[in-house]
Amino acid sequence: VHFQNATADLLRSSYMNIQTSPDTQLQPLNGEARPLEQWLTTFHLATIVLDPFTNESAWILPTAVRILRQFAGASVRTNFVITATPKEAREFLGPHAEEFLVFCDPARAFVKQLGATELPAFVYIQIDGSIPVSAQGWNAKAWSSVAAHIADAVSWSKPSIPVAGDPGTFKGSP
Repeated sequence: VHFQNATADLLRSSYMNIQTSPDTQLQPLNGEARPLEQWLTTFHLATIVLDPFTNESAWILPTAVRILRQFAGASVRTNFVITATPKEAREFLGPHAEEFLVFCDPARAFVKQLGATELPAFVYIQIDGSIPVSAQGWNAKAWSSVAAHIADAVSWSKPSIPVAGDPGTFKGSP
C-alpha cells in the first residue's frame, strides 16, 4: 500500500512495488558514503525524509523523532534523510543529529528513488531494497499504517499516532 497526499480523507492507490537501486550512494552525516545495499545487509530501513527549508518538515520534526525513538532497539535501522548539506542537516536537527542515523541528500537523488514527491515522507525500505509502504505529507492515519506495517514486520510495538501535540493533517511540500 502506498499512501499519498495528506488530505482529510485517506487516499490509497493500488499496491506499488517501488524498487530502489542497490548502488545508490547514501552519505551519512558522520562517515563515508556507502551504497544502499550495504546499509540494508542486516536491517530494513525506517526512513523519515525531511526538507529543512520548509515549514512542513519543521512542523513534523517532534513527531518524527517520537516515531523513530519507538523503533529504537527493533530490527530496523531508523534514520532521517535530510535534503540538505551536512551542515544544514545538523542545524535543522540540532541534538537529534547525534541521536539518529542521518543521510544527506541535497540533490534529492535518493528521495526520487523512494518515489517521494511530497515531504515530509515516511518510508519503509526492506532488505531487498523494495518499498512496500510509504506515506507522504502528514496524515496521521497514513503514517500510523506505515508504522503498523514496520511493527508487524519486525515484531515490535507500534507507536501511537497521532498523540496530543501532533500537527493537524497537511499536504507536503514538493
